[in-house]
Amino acid sequence: MTKKILSKEEILHLADLAKLKLTDNEIEKFGIQLSEIIGYIEQLNKVDTENVEPVAQLTDLTNISREDKSSDVQSLTQKQALQNTKSTKDGYIRVEAIFSE
Repeated sequence: MTKKILSKEEILHLADLAKLKLTDNEIEKFGIQLSEIIGYIEQLNKVDTENVEPVAQLTDLTNISREDKSSDVQSLTQKQALQNTKSTKDGYIRVEAIFSE
């Protein structure tokens, strides 16, 4: 099996997909690193998986979440929720804007 060496164009394509701007030094550095990573991954093709069953997960857990139901605890009314706020508007808590234009 021959070692796959990524071309500059392939590195630039990957960088474009990741929305990265690379310097020439980074293109060379990442080209070497990514080529080595692909080489390690290609070693997996040599593993005999003929008698291995595919699995989606290994823990045998089915559903560990609690049931989604409302509790018997009563929620606050809108009036109760707003009674200690400094400022309200149209039944909502009014806060300073967190986004600027």
